[in-house]
Order: sequence, then C-alpha cells, then structure tokens
Amino acid sequence: MAFIDYYQVLGVDKNADAETIKKAYRKLARKHHPDLNPNDKEAHKKFQQINEANEVLSDPEKRKKYDQYGKDWQHAEQFEQARQSQGGGRAYQGGDPFGGGGFDADDEAFSSFFNSMFGEQAGRGRQAKFKGQDFNAELRLSLRDAYTTQQQTLTVNGKNVRITIPAGVENGQVIKLKGYGAPGRNGGPAGDLYITFNIPNEPNMKRAGNDLYMNTDIDLYTAVLGGEATIDTYSGKLKLKITAGTQNGTQVRLKGKGFPVYKKEGQFGDLYVIFNVLLPVQLSEKQKELFSQLAALK
Repeated sequence: MAFIDYYQVLGVDKNADAETIKKAYRKLARKHHPDLNPNDKEAHKKFQQINEANEVLSDPEKRKKYDQYGKDWQHAEQFEQARQSQGGGRAYQGGDPFGGGGFDADDEAFSSFFNSMFGEQAGRGRQAKFKGQDFNAELRLSLRDAYTTQQQTLTVNGKNVRITIPAGVENGQVIKLKGYGAPGRNGGPAGDLYITFNIPNEPNMKRAGNDLYMNTDIDLYTAVLGGEATIDTYSGKLKLKITAGTQNGTQVRLKGKGFPVYKKEGQFGDLYVIFNVLLPVQLSEKQKELFSQLAALK
C-alpha cells in the first residue's frame, strides 16, 4: 500500500492544531463532494482521501501513531508488542526506513527490517503477528434506497459478504467491516473492509442532513383560489392543503416527514415542499377574455 501524506492531502502543516485540521477538511470536502462533481472520478477519489486523512488526523491517538509509523500506523500496537517481547530494541520512528513511508508485510525488506529492530533471534524465534491490509470499496445507493434499511451482498476477495445498511446512511459516509480485508501475517488478524457510500440526490428530491427538499407543481387556479395537492414521498402519498394566494416558490415544512436519522429508531428530519406555480399556456379565446376581465377589475 503506497504511502499517503495526510497532511499534504488536507494542505496543512504537520504541527497544525485540531481546529485548523477541521477547517481544512470542511473546505476541501465541500469542494470535492460527489454531489458537486457527479461525473468527476478524480474528485471522488480525492473526496475519499480527504475523509481518510481527516479520520486519522482528527483523532489524537490515530494521529500520534501515524506520525510515528507512517502508513503502517494501524500496526502500531503489534510493533510495540513485538519490540517489548524482545526485551526492548529501538523504536520504529516514522514512515519507512527504506524511504517509502512504511512497509508492507510482504515486502522483501521486511525480514531484514524486522531483524534490525528486534535482533537476529527475532527472525528465528517467535515472530510478530501483523494485521492484513485493509480493503476499500464503493457502494452506490439511490436516495430512496437509503431511506430504508437495506441488505446487500458484496463480493470481496472471491467471497460473498452479506451486510445490513441502516436507514439514514449519508452520501460519502464510510463504514468499517472488521476482518474482511486481506489475511494477516504470521497468524495476525485479517484487515478490515472500508465501504464508502455514493448516494446522489434525485432531480426532484434533495437531501440536506436529515431534511428533504422537494418541488411540486400546482396550477395557477389552485394557487389563486386554494385547494389540495397530493405529493409522493418516500413514506407514501401525502395530501397537502394549498392556501389561497400561494406564491411561486412558497415553501412549507412537514415536521418529521424527512429522512430517518442514522441508527436512531423512529427519529426523522423534516420535509420541505416548494411549490412551483404553473402558468396556463395555449389559452382559448374564452379564457383570454376572462383574464382580460380580471385585469380590468384590477
């Protein structure tokens, strides 16, 4: 696995504080968000790297391990345990002693590096256990699918993995499936599988957090005189009362009719309905006459 400089990804200095890292992450996440770059694969890849960098650098413990062990920060505990089991030895200080920002357990240099850390006896005696490489995958869902709990079957390394996706999962969200990565070395645990969700908005329905925004058309006569409109939501059809004199762009809020809150049973955001008033076209002579009379009354 190639070394990725998380500080460079976020464009911050290695001494940056937590607030600086947070601001940099938010700025870049907005810029490269899949919703704003729907057909840009590079932007989507960048968005994944930004999330990965933020996950590590915003966590003090993970950041400390990353600063010391580079791309192998996830193996920090195994390195320390192996070092202690050999009665000391010198600590592994940051990145890759061979210039690559950490090492893979399968590198040819692994054996010599291990011996240099723990002595020749380590290579002949008890061997350290190393966690396998993590896998990354992307899963695309429609907004409607993400509204309800889903079961999906993924094929990972030739194996079928059945997962349950809770309702309310967000676009760009990453979940971890422990132990579904590459096999470990020397009896170590398998790596993990990280799944990034790609959930684009729909033409007539957009999501903002747990709230939904939808447009619905009403004719001029209903807007002027009032009446009812039926809308099709993810939870079923709803009948709305239209107030007389409703203007184009009027927005009404339906509390608790939005998107389900992730892993919080029974909690929902709000649904905002935006009315689009349609003007009549191809009027008959009689209709034109009636509109003329209305205009005269004004």
